[in-house]
Amino acid sequence: MKKYFFSFLFTALSTAGFSQANDAAMVKKIVDDVMIHSTAYSNLRILCKDVGNRLSGSENYLKAVKLSEKLLKEAGADTVYLQECMVPHWVRGAKESGEIVLANGKKIPMNLLALGNSEGSGAKGVQAKVIEVKSLDEIPGLASELKGNIIFLNVKMNPTYINTFQAYSESAGSRSRGPSMAAKYGAVGALVRSLNVNVNDVPNTGGMRYNDSFPKIPAVAISTKDAELLSTELANKNVASVKFTTYSKMLPDVVGYNVIGEIRGSELPGEIISVGGHLDSWDIGEGANDDGSGVMQSIEVIRVLKALNLKPKRTVRAVLFANEENGVRGAYAYLNEAKAKKENHLFALESDAGGFTPRSFGFDATPERLKRIMIWQTLFVPYGVTEFLNNGGGVDIDPLKSIGATVAGLNPDSQRYFDIHHNKNDVFENVSERELKLGAANMAALIYLVSEYGL
Repeated sequence: MKKYFFSFLFTALSTAGFSQANDAAMVKKIVDDVMIHSTAYSNLRILCKDVGNRLSGSENYLKAVKLSEKLLKEAGADTVYLQECMVPHWVRGAKESGEIVLANGKKIPMNLLALGNSEGSGAKGVQAKVIEVKSLDEIPGLASELKGNIIFLNVKMNPTYINTFQAYSESAGSRSRGPSMAAKYGAVGALVRSLNVNVNDVPNTGGMRYNDSFPKIPAVAISTKDAELLSTELANKNVASVKFTTYSKMLPDVVGYNVIGEIRGSELPGEIISVGGHLDSWDIGEGANDDGSGVMQSIEVIRVLKALNLKPKRTVRAVLFANEENGVRGAYAYLNEAKAKKENHLFALESDAGGFTPRSFGFDATPERLKRIMIWQTLFVPYGVTEFLNNGGGVDIDPLKSIGATVAGLNPDSQRYFDIHHNKNDVFENVSERELKLGAANMAALIYLVSEYGL
């Protein structure tokens, strides 16, 4: 009996080792193919240069939809289709302007951008005294001072956080909620410090949300350099007022689309694995890192599986989501159709943190599933992904957790991301071909393992 037990144990361990060796070889095969044959970078160039920025509701977004359909078909997807959803249609309008008016009458121009979804001031602009806060918690205590004035939300991203997304998450409320909080107490306009760790002269836009119970005041992001200047001048009591002019407005909703390319599973087609990014971008720059990179990496997953004639056991979908930036309508359209069809969504992976060097994957999984996933971690170390973290997901895929899916996000190096996030510098030239490919290669390897073994 003892002899039989040790023989069985030896066989089991040998089989496990053999499987790990096979998996390592397959991961290398996938990575090698992506690093040599990937079309992600050339496709990204087309998206950025032939289409450009592509805010939901815009003509450029519809151009991006047509291009993405074509690229998914060229990648070899078995089926390519569109999923309709209604999306917001916000337009920036004429170029914004702003200035600090000093006590001596001197005027200092500010670099600024209207916040997404904001209502413009119109040609008359808004001019008033400025009230500075460095935390949202300060706003209720300044109720009497805010009435008739402009709030200056000078909320800095914490420079001590090495993960800059942690700092962004902590500070982003100043942009999304701050203007409406100030409007509650009578503020007539809002200046928001751009969400960037570094100090530079480039403003970063982004979405905000109005509270329908309060006035919809015009709101802009100013560059971190101008935020520092304004704060200093206020401290020295040198500021008489600030004036800014914006022309943005929200139009009626229009039809938008998720673009989906699918490889049907060879053994368990009813178990669905999604990999995606968002096709829309802000109307500044080209949306290269946010999120053209994630879109093209997701298409690359389809391409490499087909190129290597790998037949995933489970259905793999590349999902290019609509409207992540200012509404998340595409994510909920995808979720609602999954519910209506009673689909079994096993796993979803998102790339929406730029095309920089991959560092880790973050997972939101049950303890049992996470334990299985962790077995694969060492397979990725040679390719730059040195950690599997018990914390992850993404805006477009997180809704799938409500129907039982495990979600995960690719985490590239984040140190330079907010220098280009939501601003004019998010262009094709600021994406490294090799870094983009390496991210795609790791994504494809992870999708393959989930499709092969499940969770």
